[in-house]
Amino acid sequence: MSREKYSYPLIAKTMVGLENVLSGELNSLHARNIKIGNRAVFFEGDKELMYKANLHLRTALRIIKPITKFSVRNDSDLYKKIKQINWADYFSINDTFSIDSVVHSKFFNHSKYVSLKTKDAIADQFRDRTGKRPNVDLTDPTIKINIHIYQDECTVSLDSSGDSLHKRGYRKQINIAPLSEVLAAGLIYLSEWDGCSNFTDGMCGSGTIPIEAGLIATNKAPGLLRNKFGFMNWSDFDNQLWKRLVDEAKAKIHPIDFSITGSDINKETVNIALDNVKNAGLENVISINHSSFENSTPPPNGGTMIINPPYGERMKKNDIVSFYKMIGDGLKQNYKGYDAWVISSNKEALKFLGLRTSKRLTLQNGPLEVKVHKYEIYEGSKKQKYQSED
Repeated sequence: MSREKYSYPLIAKTMVGLENVLSGELNSLHARNIKIGNRAVFFEGDKELMYKANLHLRTALRIIKPITKFSVRNDSDLYKKIKQINWADYFSINDTFSIDSVVHSKFFNHSKYVSLKTKDAIADQFRDRTGKRPNVDLTDPTIKINIHIYQDECTVSLDSSGDSLHKRGYRKQINIAPLSEVLAAGLIYLSEWDGCSNFTDGMCGSGTIPIEAGLIATNKAPGLLRNKFGFMNWSDFDNQLWKRLVDEAKAKIHPIDFSITGSDINKETVNIALDNVKNAGLENVISINHSSFENSTPPPNGGTMIINPPYGERMKKNDIVSFYKMIGDGLKQNYKGYDAWVISSNKEALKFLGLRTSKRLTLQNGPLEVKVHKYEIYEGSKKQKYQSED
């Protein structure tokens, strides 16, 4: 099979606030014509770049390939234009399919109805031509089709990722309210950690943040932990090209000579984190310990710390105050020399840390808007630090 060498439009979906980080990742892969959108980055590339994007990108949720675009203002017109696409070019009657629709339009009120009309148009085309309709499979379809309608513009795309790319494959077990792998990776990039100095998470839960740090530090592509992507079901899948890219990615993994650690007060959660670290193949890179935050001991000589403490939805106000004061005391006592980043959807709670914020970020974790505050924990006073640097 001849490989595609020409470029075509591609879209990388992401989370609110991570668009610039994702743009930087795409630039490192030599994507062309990169343009930042809302929760998405638009770019151009060939089949090799599309495969690389799925394999290497840490802050993308999925990579979709637009196949057509048209104007539409009502459901009958949508049905007609979807049915005009030659769907046999993309899958057969024996394959299964699913539709994912995103709608921002005064002409269409419900994304599920758009999905239904799209499904009917595709199935009816196959029935008219073959006498049979392909089956819909919402769990594990052969092909995923993405419909995006903005006002009267409809873009029809194929989802090359299949499952969301945040599903790396290492997290077999999770604790309550886990942080998305994509958000964790994005936070690590936004923290400006250099990837070659100490990193720790004193409330690591199921280990997502230290694992993402370990993947970054060792240059291990997150896609290496998965064995299935949507494009593998496409009729033009180039297995030889994919194997070469996987081999190249494996060859770029390297050891580290600094510490990446995590700790948590819950013993059961620590065991889950240890399993997840092993699943990620990082058991020789990351150390996870059972410890309360106030007694946690980070690697010596400073570094970067990111913690995602409980947000407080199930905590009483008095408990929140004492809990965040404890975090602030623990940072002052145990994390001297560290740049500490604290994630919380409770903006008021962050005030009880008793530390001066040096940087603020606003991101989205599922339905929650989260604040991410940076605290520089100096050896001695801030004034002493600057005097020592003069």
